[in-house]
Amino acid sequence: MMERILEPEVMDTAEEAQDYDAMDFTEVNTAFADAVVALGIRAGYVLDVGTGTARIPVLIAERLPDVQIAAADLSAEMLKLAAAHLRAARLEDRISLHLADAKSLPFPAATFDAVISNSIVHHIPEPVTVLREIARVAKPGAALFIRDLLRPATPEAADALVAQYAGDESPRQQKLFRDSLGAALTLEEIAAAAEAAGLTDITLAQTSDRHWTLTRRPSPQPGMSSRPT
Repeated sequence: MMERILEPEVMDTAEEAQDYDAMDFTEVNTAFADAVVALGIRAGYVLDVGTGTARIPVLIAERLPDVQIAAADLSAEMLKLAAAHLRAARLEDRISLHLADAKSLPFPAATFDAVISNSIVHHIPEPVTVLREIARVAKPGAALFIRDLLRPATPEAADALVAQYAGDESPRQQKLFRDSLGAALTLEEIAAAAEAAGLTDITLAQTSDRHWTLTRRPSPQPGMSSRPT
């Protein structure tokens, strides 16, 4: 198995944020949003951990008109671009942006009816820290949908994924993707981290040639709430 090599935890230069936002994640972002909807979430307060430029919250808000979303990220440059996306989509009243560390979220315990996260776990040196925070801020029985990259078995396998999915991107963007694959976790590693974080009643599986997904459906009576004022 390829050794895990950490990448920078935060993409916090304007160039990095712009490069990331320019990459074509339409297919995976749409699949992510559709999967969140399929969980059965219909209303309430949703947290997106590691929102980046907030493209996924926009897709979810367009599909679920009765949800409010808190979109959190540690990169101020990412959130600048996110604010522009919210203005363009006219969703500033339903999606709030928060400059926040995923390892120490600025929200009280049991705040959210659902917590989602796309491709943040591989940025964290000790993934159990962010999973423990997700468990803390989620209400009992809250829906969970966490997806991230799966570390390939060999460098050659990683290079093949870069060629397949980022072959048309710039060399810098290809490197960003390659570095992320190298920093990702195996299914066994994320399972151990989820157990250590106290996440229960979850389903964890490899869901593509480059992704794992952790899910928990909402309880039948989750007591959905509106966004706090």
